[in-house]
Amino acid sequence: MTRSMLLLLVFVVNTAATSAQSASDSAGIRRAAVDYIEGWYAGDAARMETALHPELAKRIVSTDSTSSQSRIQQMSAMSLVQGTRSGGGKRTPREQQHKDVSILDIYRGAASAKVVASDWIDYLHLARWNGRWVIVNVLWELTPPRAER
Repeated sequence: MTRSMLLLLVFVVNTAATSAQSASDSAGIRRAAVDYIEGWYAGDAARMETALHPELAKRIVSTDSTSSQSRIQQMSAMSLVQGTRSGGGKRTPREQQHKDVSILDIYRGAASAKVVASDWIDYLHLARWNGRWVIVNVLWELTPPRAER
């Protein structure tokens, strides 16, 4: 009887600790993703910078119009922060500023999330860095123009 109670207690404590960590991680991941997309739309470079790891790479695969070959275009954290500061996201009308965030997976200090924005979808890779969640990689894709949707 005592052994059964001990096992039950260990199970309950482990489950509670895992849930608490998971809820805390989810909140941190969501915060980074929301700071990223809302910072972009608001032109808030400081908020954008808070969401990003300094070595972030944001990439899109495109097709070269002359050679029809695939190529990768890349932005750094610095260029993304500068684009935010220059008001790139402020050009999107408020009613079109979509910012749907979904957490796809979390494992220890790594996570994946998806942001559906006005004209594109971002797939984010995040890492727990110095105690907080930051975006390390973004792979993105443009969505079809509104007329085609």
